[in-house]
Amino acid sequence: MDLDDQDCLVFKQEMLNILNICNPQPNTLFRIAIEESEAWLLGDRNAVKAAYPRARDKHLNAYVQDSICGTWEILADAVYPGGSQKLKKLGWPHTGQAKCAWACNISPHLDVEINQSKSFQVFRDGIKDLMQEEGERDE
Repeated sequence: MDLDDQDCLVFKQEMLNILNICNPQPNTLFRIAIEESEAWLLGDRNAVKAAYPRARDKHLNAYVQDSICGTWEILADAVYPGGSQKLKKLGWPHTGQAKCAWACNISPHLDVEINQSKSFQVFRDGIKDLMQEEGERDE
């Protein structure tokens, strides 16, 4: 989930509170993208460049990983013709469509082991832990 501008610990606790009232309780792993899921895409600049060879380095290099700074807008400014201002003028659903396209185009190139996003690393490691636990149950 995207954090946007919420407090991470408070938001995660809200999600855990919802989980705790579930009966039966599903096996659940909450992981939160800091600030937005586009931070996970920007965590691997090589993947961005592989998907968008003409991505503007000026914007990619200005991004501070996992900062609260308007992450999707930075990715838009790097890869979208006309940048975030054009997308904002177009409004919904164009913004959502562009975000989906970025995820579809960049994610095949992501190297999950070198991704620089700390929130992505926590997600990745949580999935690995779940897989290990599942494997131990199957033994």
